[in-house]
Amino acid sequence: MTLIHWADVSRETLNEVLPEALVVLPVGAIEQHGRHLATGTDALLAATAAERAATLAAERAGRPLVLAPTLQFGASDHHLPFGGTLSLTPETLLAVLLDLLRSVAADGGRRVVLVNGHGGNVGVCHAAAAAASTRHRLAVAHVDYWRFADAAATVPGHAGEFETSLVSAVRPDAAGPVPPRAYPLPDISSTSGATVHDAALWTSIDGYTDHPERATADDGAARLDTVVAGLAACLADLTETL
Repeated sequence: MTLIHWADVSRETLNEVLPEALVVLPVGAIEQHGRHLATGTDALLAATAAERAATLAAERAGRPLVLAPTLQFGASDHHLPFGGTLSLTPETLLAVLLDLLRSVAADGGRRVVLVNGHGGNVGVCHAAAAAASTRHRLAVAHVDYWRFADAAATVPGHAGEFETSLVSAVRPDAAGPVPPRAYPLPDISSTSGATVHDAALWTSIDGYTDHPERATADDGAARLDTVVAGLAACLADLTETL
């Protein structure tokens, strides 16, 4: 099978393939990524991982894959105080995703996977997938691309070493020098089993996590290869199970 880009083909092509296809919808965000990364980082990485993985998966998939245009905006209100952020509220993002999934169903599609690139979208993507599956007779999966990173690698954070390395590999012009923090990185201990949301936390770490100054393009290329291979295997499996 080959990969079809939704925006590049006619309605006739989509009408023909959508009933049997797996639609891949990348979901990103436009938000501050410290002083060193482009605000489009999450949209860039979601789109890159989804396209490369879908291209690879299409070589062994049992049904067509259709790559939808990336949804550029996400739920990023927690980054608004830093500037440089275009955010949808979680409620609006949920409504947008449900409308897009409703559209896929109306167009004849039956299978969709949301490939998410932003931590703030995780819960909303999960809710959208669950709701659309019951409202529109769709089979909807949700995956976060970074879940396929090597477990031995740096834990993905926000504009930290992981994301900075990937952007350095994909779009070097979108990764600038990392300036010294305005104040030392605090020692933040996580509570086992709990996800904590705290606006003050972002201020205390100057809007980005861990140590992006340690990132290299070579590490980013290797990490992206691992992500793409894992995501491609997931997409290929979904063409068989959805």
